[in-house]
Amino acid sequence: MHPKEQLEILKKNVVDLVNDEDLLSKLERKKHLRVKLGVDPSRPDLHLGHAVVLFKLRQFQDLGHQVVLIIGDFTAQIGDPSGRDSTRPMLSEEEVRQNAKSYEEQAFRILDESKTEVRFNSEWLSKMSFSDVIKLASKYTVARMLERDDFSKRYSSNIPISIAEFLYPLAQAYDSVAIQADVELGGTDQYFNLLVGRKIQEEVGQEPQVVMTMPIIEGTDGKMKMSKSYGNYIAFNDTPFDMYGKLMSIPDELIIKYMKLLTRLPENEIDQYDKLMQNKSINPRDVKMKLAFEITSFFHGQNQAKDAENEFVKIFRKKELPSEMPVVVLDKDEVELVELLMKLQVASSKSEARRLIIQGGIKLDDEKITDIYAKISVDRDKVLKVGKRQFFKLVRQ
Repeated sequence: MHPKEQLEILKKNVVDLVNDEDLLSKLERKKHLRVKLGVDPSRPDLHLGHAVVLFKLRQFQDLGHQVVLIIGDFTAQIGDPSGRDSTRPMLSEEEVRQNAKSYEEQAFRILDESKTEVRFNSEWLSKMSFSDVIKLASKYTVARMLERDDFSKRYSSNIPISIAEFLYPLAQAYDSVAIQADVELGGTDQYFNLLVGRKIQEEVGQEPQVVMTMPIIEGTDGKMKMSKSYGNYIAFNDTPFDMYGKLMSIPDELIIKYMKLLTRLPENEIDQYDKLMQNKSINPRDVKMKLAFEITSFFHGQNQAKDAENEFVKIFRKKELPSEMPVVVLDKDEVELVELLMKLQVASSKSEARRLIIQGGIKLDDEKITDIYAKISVDRDKVLKVGKRQFFKLVRQ
């Protein structure tokens, strides 16, 4: 494909691109660009927020370019404060390795493994002497470092910033030097760090990388960014039914954004759905079902996606019980609801169980229970519903 055609494809849905001219020049001069993504293995599970960048990387691969996935096993032990007002906890080497293995396996559900080079940044960072670190640090000023939004806010609020945190963007930048990155991708929260990589490459005499950032998507609540911490995430490893159901729970305003960033539907088809919804010519629920099916199919296959869709329709539109439910055998005629919720692992603490009950998230045989002191009798088989998608069949021993 002609470099200008590649450029137009690669620019789609990108927030920041530094810059068009550099990327076009690289595409014209190099057959295979080295496209870098640095990942922080602080958590083992990937969600659709991560998929946004991974799908863009896959686009590069489909155009013949080489992706370099850098597992930040060394930098994870420093703690990246991006988007936070405090330092992330440092992880042990064993925790990092376990998380990295899980991350790698899940990333290859989107990336082409044959066109992906996986590297661990301890390969070069662990070999640096104190003198090397000083030399690297001398290439960037404190004033420039404080231009980063989260550092600036903490500094002006007299919230401590450790020197180690200043070293994080420098270490990430050196990753670009070590692998001679042509392009680096990340979320918009990584924009500053990616620019530091561009600057450090210049300082050591390398051609600076092109910086490309992708949007950060909101989670199922439609407000906060998708994150496991906020409980609004859709994980790669969710069951087909959970994935489909969570996608059906997103606000209507996010449908088109998700379609553009997380599916391979043609652009004109997505635009058509957008127009039909704006004109109220189509029910947003039907477009959302198309979205849920497309994403669930990608991760689980069409057959399982269809089964998930059928189950969703059965439960939420026909108001029937699921085809299958976990069976919970109880050895008492009467149990405390709070204790039962903890036993079922739908609440990690008594306070969380009480909150679920108060918020109206618990039903027994379709009757809502809001009494945190409730005891439920199990003199016969009953169905306990937790939230919108969890069902348990309670039986007496």
